[in-house]
Amino acid sequence: MTGIMSMISYGLGTVLGFVLAGALIILIVHDVTQKKHTVLRNYPVIGRLRFFFEDLGEYFRQYFFAGDRAEMPFNRATRGWVYKGAKNEGGIIGFGSTNDLREPGSIIFVNHPYPVLEEDRLPTPSLMIGEGYCRHPFEAKSMVNISGMSYGAISVPAVRSLSRGAGLAGCWMDTGEGGLSPYHLEGDCDIIMQIGTARYGIREADGSFSQQKAKELAKVVKAFEIKLSQGAKPGKGGVLPGSKVTREIARIRGIPPGQDSISPNRHRDIANVDDLLDRVAAIRELTGRPVGVKTAIGGWEFANELCDAVLRRGREYAPDFLQIDGGEGGSGAAPQTLMDHMALPIAEALPRVVDSLLQSDLKNRIRVIAAGKLVTSARAAWALCMGADFVVSARGFMFALGCIQALRCHTNTCPTGVTTHNKRLQRGLVIGEKYLRVANYCRNMNNEIDMIAHACGCRHARELRRQHVRIVQSANQSVACNMLYPYPVSARVAQAGTAAGASAP
Repeated sequence: MTGIMSMISYGLGTVLGFVLAGALIILIVHDVTQKKHTVLRNYPVIGRLRFFFEDLGEYFRQYFFAGDRAEMPFNRATRGWVYKGAKNEGGIIGFGSTNDLREPGSIIFVNHPYPVLEEDRLPTPSLMIGEGYCRHPFEAKSMVNISGMSYGAISVPAVRSLSRGAGLAGCWMDTGEGGLSPYHLEGDCDIIMQIGTARYGIREADGSFSQQKAKELAKVVKAFEIKLSQGAKPGKGGVLPGSKVTREIARIRGIPPGQDSISPNRHRDIANVDDLLDRVAAIRELTGRPVGVKTAIGGWEFANELCDAVLRRGREYAPDFLQIDGGEGGSGAAPQTLMDHMALPIAEALPRVVDSLLQSDLKNRIRVIAAGKLVTSARAAWALCMGADFVVSARGFMFALGCIQALRCHTNTCPTGVTTHNKRLQRGLVIGEKYLRVANYCRNMNNEIDMIAHACGCRHARELRRQHVRIVQSANQSVACNMLYPYPVSARVAQAGTAAGASAP
């Protein structure tokens, strides 16, 4: 019996050896004869290790070799700060900061010698959007809110967690251009419905704008947002690979399932600023809800033309809010060329847009929302100092959901279940746990912005101004933002000064 087993095992081993040898020979022949990869032709089989280590290198750098402040798009220190805030573990450190305050672009807040006492602090007030210009203005309570991420780009459990977390924290949630799904409404949070260039979720079968659907949506959303462009891909429409276009997503968007969902690079009926204002006014009149505009900024022309057109046509034509997305935005899939090199970063775009509104005396009419890598309380507080009324983040809330920056958002293989429709991978995202982290992150962001404001001598965060923050220009030299970007004189003040000068003897 033992001899028979030995013969069988010997025979299996021999067969397995022949199979492996045959497979190796096939690989060698394939690698030597193929014409695409030089390394494989010269070093068959062994050359395959190059591709293996190239894939692994990204993760080795992330966890072993890159410094805490050295990684892009978000370094380990930033991700760790978000994770702690989402877990409610506090942002306390010891023995000093690893943030190099000599680096150009670093933010330094101007601490007041006599910061605001606990008993003198005031709650940060909410702001109304569209008040006096639409039938149903929107009271926005939170300074920090969830930026547009489409159902399709992110998964069902991700949308459900964000909705429930937003409802608990009292912030709004932007649908992104993929339309409104039932999962957005699950948490009973404030919803902003984004209208992208393909009009997903608010279109007829032929792709035209649906007035009937707009009226139906107006019953459950707080505002509408016309997206001209976003920081991830200014100048190009949204892209959702066909592998992620499920039957449900296709039904919500009004497109065929399984096919790449590619939006036009602009709205076909919006070719200039007057077309834009006409569309804003028409949707606001139709729905009774505030209507705003989201765009990345490439220069000063857009903001100046918008303000000039509003002054010419009347304040009732103005968008109720402007969401300014920096060129460093990027939760969506996009061509690397556009993501790397198109549109101004938020640090340059935001103050210029705010200056145009101030100069035109429209800042109180048009609320300003800032976006673009503003995932920490310091970056959000900087935006408020520069004139933003609100801050929105996409990737910050993705980190709160458990995102590990695997950079696979467009492949449907996200290991944390945030951006995949693979049920096995989605299983790791437990809604009952993650929605609490979403709420914690939002609350802690708001609390720390207030903490910065109090240290600057402000009673609440909406009192922050440009003089409260400095930007490092070179090693050991910083400049106050009110010097870098002086507040402009509004048209009304300039006219009053001119009239006073004319009447003087």
